[in-house]
Amino acid sequence: MSSLTPGRAVFLVARREFLGKVRTKSFLWGTLVIVAVMAGYVLLQALLFDDAGRDRVALGGQATALAEPLKQTAASFGREVETVDVTDPAAAEEQVRSGDVDVLVTGAPDALRVVVKEGLSDELRNAIDLIVKQQVLDAQLAEAGVDPAVLAGNVARAGVDVVTLEPADDRKGERLAIGLVIAALLYYSLLVYGTMVAQGVVEEKSSRVVEILLATLRPWQLLLGKVVGLGLVGLLQLLLIGGIGLVLSAVSGVVDVAGVAGGALATGLLWYLLGFFLYATVFAAAASLVSRQEELQSVLTPISMSIVVAFVVGINLMISDPTGATVTVLSLLPPFAPILMPGRMAMGVAPAWQVLLAVVLALAAVALITWLGGKVYSNAVLRTGARVRLREVLR
Repeated sequence: MSSLTPGRAVFLVARREFLGKVRTKSFLWGTLVIVAVMAGYVLLQALLFDDAGRDRVALGGQATALAEPLKQTAASFGREVETVDVTDPAAAEEQVRSGDVDVLVTGAPDALRVVVKEGLSDELRNAIDLIVKQQVLDAQLAEAGVDPAVLAGNVARAGVDVVTLEPADDRKGERLAIGLVIAALLYYSLLVYGTMVAQGVVEEKSSRVVEILLATLRPWQLLLGKVVGLGLVGLLQLLLIGGIGLVLSAVSGVVDVAGVAGGALATGLLWYLLGFFLYATVFAAAASLVSRQEELQSVLTPISMSIVVAFVVGINLMISDPTGATVTVLSLLPPFAPILMPGRMAMGVAPAWQVLLAVVLALAAVALITWLGGKVYSNAVLRTGARVRLREVLR
């Protein structure tokens, strides 16, 4: 064995893996593609959010007098209305058909005619209905000798006292979106870089490079260095993608809770480290059982499926009931925690004791898997030829 200290040996292997990967075109282009997709998604969401609560309404004839009442009434239903006056109803209908305007309103205030291309939003329909009813009511009150303005003031002062037992979260939707994005990024990183560790192990084993490396290094040093080096590559990519995504979201206005998003990214990085050490060690140990890339998928499938199941099940549970018993229990268990817990934390539904328990269980699992995986790797990495049975290397 060489006089290299264990720390120095691990550092050299980690540096070799890190530099070898970040200098490749696949890392650069892969990161750029993900950032480009994220930028496109953020831009699309910004456009959708901008148009989702706004209607462009054309008013013709006597209906032009309803511009301000329509804006105020629609605002009470959560819709923003932009009005334009038109003089030619036929031309205005063509604008509706082409999508230049969403709605055409014509006719007398108490008998409006509304033209839309396909459908009218419930909020805008309710706003128009309310205006029509108000116009009819005002006319009836005037005939009865009652001042509509006085009556409207009296009605406006009437109301109910609402007592809220728990504070409402106005950003629940944004928190859910952030949680799902963090879960998706962790799913991608754990699966891709865990598989990359396994491929590296088989490549070194099939080319007999591992025999040269183990002449100066201990198996656990080689395994740890490989996991640390590639883990740092994944961490760098996750940090770049997350940071750029956070800036794009803040600039576009898609996410208004920048502090929450930043905190979610920070916790996501922590859980990435825990999850990566957990899964990457298993990936490496499993890969050491085979000697050819063609055999690799057979030993990685069970591990990959656990990550896929954690992601698919977790996403559906977080959307339907993030505080439910099932998702709570799963988010505490080490195989699922690296994907589910950061998502629940971003949504603000994970109490501190659950987070602490999940971290403790994850650390314990990492220690156990590192010991067990290191044993499998040490006993199997130098065996070539047929696939090594797991029970043989655990003896």
